[in-house]
Amino acid sequence: MGVRAYTVKIVGLNNTAHHFGFEVGNDFFSHYGTAVVSEGNLKADVTLDRRETFIDASFLIDGTVKLICDRSLDPFDYQVKVEKKLVFKYGDSDQELSDEIIMIHRDSESLELGQYIFEFIALEVPIKKLHPRFQDEEEDDNPEGKIIYTSKTSSDNDKTNGEDIDPRWEILKKLK
Repeated sequence: MGVRAYTVKIVGLNNTAHHFGFEVGNDFFSHYGTAVVSEGNLKADVTLDRRETFIDASFLIDGTVKLICDRSLDPFDYQVKVEKKLVFKYGDSDQELSDEIIMIHRDSESLELGQYIFEFIALEVPIKKLHPRFQDEEEDDNPEGKIIYTSKTSSDNDKTNGEDIDPRWEILKKLK
């Protein structure tokens, strides 16, 4: 299973919506890269809505990928569910205009969707990969999920608790 399995021929498609289904497995990841994900079982449903000057693509990817826990090195299944949209605009060259808009040459015969499917899956993988048995511990460390920062205010510095203040600091306070 190579790139051709994820290539859609757009020449001859009518100006309507067309649905395509792809199976994403271990062969897919070995072809596109195993640095982030090396194993998985997903289904990708792609709808291409062809118009006169662009193609509106909707991706729905659902399934599980196998990850390695950063803490225990145990493998675990991670649920992935992605809904993304891309717009392929016809133009004079192939280039990425933004994250959601890609210009393709107006004479392009096909779209290679595998790279986009791989990128969408890779972006769903968390940076910190924790086995589900450690998820509760992570939440208990900081129940509100907030960063707590405290510092003394200037009014706290004014209180001396009975200590004498250096006369040089008194003169500087008058400059305020």
